[in-house]
Amino acid sequence: MKTIQLEKKEGYTIVQLNRGKVNAINHEMVKELHTTFTQLEKDATVEGVILTGIPHFFSAGLDVIELYGYDADQIAAFFGDFGALHLQMAQFQKPLICAIPGYAPAGGCVFAIAADYRIMAEGEKYTIGLNEVAVNIQISNNLINAYSFWIGTGKAHEYILDGKLLKGPEALECGLINQLVPLEEVLPIAEKKMKQFLRADPIIFKNTKRKLRNTWFSNLETDASKDLAEAIELWWSPNIRAKMKAFVESLQNK
Repeated sequence: MKTIQLEKKEGYTIVQLNRGKVNAINHEMVKELHTTFTQLEKDATVEGVILTGIPHFFSAGLDVIELYGYDADQIAAFFGDFGALHLQMAQFQKPLICAIPGYAPAGGCVFAIAADYRIMAEGEKYTIGLNEVAVNIQISNNLINAYSFWIGTGKAHEYILDGKLLKGPEALECGLINQLVPLEEVLPIAEKKMKQFLRADPIIFKNTKRKLRNTWFSNLETDASKDLAEAIELWWSPNIRAKMKAFVESLQNK
């Protein structure tokens, strides 16, 4: 694995996103996470998973610089696999905790909202949220439904349209995260929470998790071909392409 690292503990595994300075998400990371979650779902010795990042960055979101250079087949494959990964993580039957040691906008938030519990680092600059509208990427129905499940339909619609990124206290208040703690305590507290989850009978936990997410899952689009086609069409539209080019250039000049 080139973009993630695994650490096996007693009863659970820590999956650490580890791709460069900001953990930007590219197709390689998506494919490695898909393979990893498939294996962990099947592994009877793994009862739960903690997904985390590196200090200051859970994930800064999609690697727009790399994605901007993808050809038509590559971007179609990426969007398809990214959407499928979100569904896979959301439907993961075992306990899944996100230990968020910093920034988690856009794609980082996509990973986080699949989890059962989210612990975020305190920090004036750290933010989390689905700001796809602000960076000119079409959001899917599945992501809207997931966001709404955690923070409520009204707030989800308001924040998504505004492209709003929430600081820690805002995210805690609206229910997007469950705890806000000092950076050095994020992973230890996540491990403590995981051990609490693992005291439950695994079948009861799995069944209860499914029941709790029933209203969310009832709106899942397992065939997201229409959403995918729309996102791809907009990705290549001249107007969006020009805005994306300007955004990429601004990132490259930092």
